[in-house]
Amino acid sequence: MFERVLIANRGEIACRVIRTCRRLGIRSIAVYSEADRDAQHVRLADEAWPIGGPRPAESYLRIAAIIEAAKKSGAQAIHPGYGFLSENTAFSRACKEAGIVFIGPDPASIEAMGSKSAAKVLMAKHDVPLVPGYNGDDQDNAFLAEQAHAIGYPLIIKPSAGGGGKGMQIVRSDAEFPEALATAQRVAQAAFGDASMLLERYVEHPRHIEFQVFGDRHGHVIHLDERECSAQRRYQKVLEETPSPFLTNETRAAMGAAAVAAAKAVNYVGAGTVEFIVAQDGTFFFMEMNTRLQVEHPVTELTHGIDLVEWQLRIAHGEALPLAQEQVASHGHAIEVRLYAEDPEQNFLPGSGKLLTLRLPAPSRHVRIDDGVAQGDTVTIFYDPMIAKLIVWDEDRPQALQRLREALAGCEIEGPKSNIAFLERLVRHPAVTGARIDTGYLDRHLDEFVTGHGEPDTRTLFAAATAALLHDEAHVTANPADPHSPWAGADAWRVGHAGKRIVALTRGESRFEVEAHGHAGDYRLRHGDIASEVRGARLDGDSLSARFDEKAERYALRSSAHRVLLHDTDGRRWRLDRTAAFAWQSKDSAGGNQVVAPMPGRIVLVKAKPGDSVEEGQELLVMEAMKMELALKAPRAGTIESVNATQGDFVEADAVLVRLDT
Repeated sequence: MFERVLIANRGEIACRVIRTCRRLGIRSIAVYSEADRDAQHVRLADEAWPIGGPRPAESYLRIAAIIEAAKKSGAQAIHPGYGFLSENTAFSRACKEAGIVFIGPDPASIEAMGSKSAAKVLMAKHDVPLVPGYNGDDQDNAFLAEQAHAIGYPLIIKPSAGGGGKGMQIVRSDAEFPEALATAQRVAQAAFGDASMLLERYVEHPRHIEFQVFGDRHGHVIHLDERECSAQRRYQKVLEETPSPFLTNETRAAMGAAAVAAAKAVNYVGAGTVEFIVAQDGTFFFMEMNTRLQVEHPVTELTHGIDLVEWQLRIAHGEALPLAQEQVASHGHAIEVRLYAEDPEQNFLPGSGKLLTLRLPAPSRHVRIDDGVAQGDTVTIFYDPMIAKLIVWDEDRPQALQRLREALAGCEIEGPKSNIAFLERLVRHPAVTGARIDTGYLDRHLDEFVTGHGEPDTRTLFAAATAALLHDEAHVTANPADPHSPWAGADAWRVGHAGKRIVALTRGESRFEVEAHGHAGDYRLRHGDIASEVRGARLDGDSLSARFDEKAERYALRSSAHRVLLHDTDGRRWRLDRTAAFAWQSKDSAGGNQVVAPMPGRIVLVKAKPGDSVEEGQELLVMEAMKMELALKAPRAGTIESVNATQGDFVEADAVLVRLDT
């Protein structure tokens, strides 16, 4: 086995590979950018080497810098993780030329599957089912429009050299095609340096199901069953699980055989994933092959009792696959979701900033956490804002979903906004629990999953106020010289009459006041015209138990001097911030005369100029930040007074990009 392995990546995947290396007695070598000097993967590795500036192009995408670090450190092999250079043919070749083992497939295999067009031609030769479409070399716009018309609508435009959904456009008519093609070409050129497109018939309401394949240098190729990734938003996977609740045993066997055939077609070595589109009638079509480990690989590991990174290391070292196809066995059900620093209520705007609080459930037989940050770390603007992967396992799907609900309830992130509440609603939604979701369902019904700025009901407010009262009473600092002084109490005691406290809570722009009389768990509460008698209230760890008007209830919650985080009786998450009872005023509404940058990023398109008349909601600029394109729109109708950015500019957060006349 290798003695020294360099991990050419960062974040949770680097940490995940390092942990396997440590278990196998392999010395792990990390690389890091200027932004990652104090990152967890640097701290976890046995040694770490700097490779450049904060942006990926200045560090994690610099092949020469990574090869140099490998040589200096004495690394015998390089694990690329996923993303960055993991599917880069030039990087694989550079490793080979430097006498360093690339822990992944051969350059020829990466190249064969790197172009979606070439891959489809190859798959057709090996009888792997394909969706009707065009994947030729003629990329003239008019010719592509003719091909689109011949294929028929709806169809999907895909960057030939791309992945991860970047640049994909669904088109439903000839009239929509030119603009959609231009958008796809622009994104593809910026992301992949190649604006070539392929066209495919769009399968309505498809499922996305992928098969994990593995090959060795002894001629063996097997699959390790499927993962369903149909819960997606804008082609980005949101929930992954295995086994698929949609497949029959017959379809599973046929898809597994097709996946193995696809891998054999390129003499595949190492871990890879063959992805399929599956129609509602069970018909399946090859979509693409990812020549690397996938983000969602832990669900396969939990159901099969294996370590795929260990397999990668052993096969790269020349060993044979540890299992034959007939020995592959799956047990139970596993589900993965990804915790992101993003704001679902603002169109999933990526976030950045210091993680003031990061609470995740304790790992166990049923819960696995793959993370690359810790409390106190900073989510930067330069990389994907994923905080952690939460993976659960149980004997069957209903139990696994319940494990996931419990695990999500135990998560808390303060600092940048997160998608936890969105995920909690997702795993309770009937389309997910009933296994009816398809790849477009989330985009069609997004309002059913995004919590919005709804207001909590009165009982939820009373529970939060009760928790706040108990917290304050438990955290009063008594005078050491007179610990029993009545002046040390936090019960609003008054001479001659019962004391009254006001618990002031806010959510967004909304403010709620709860009047409270009593102490030590017995209170009379009032909000507006509604009152409640609370008796026997107790905080026990992360839960509140009390009798509300003689009905005993329990709430999962956490309370502090600054906020109350709780789940109501329907399992919905509420964060209510505490504020001073007598010092509050509403925030001024945002001005409507300017468009500002929501975060640092690069301007990729300017669609307005001074003097233009615009309508409310009209797209004025397109900005790229944290691997996403953000459309910046007019806040109201009016005339453009000035435009303060040009295409290619890098702008800071809150920079004024467009002003409207007043």
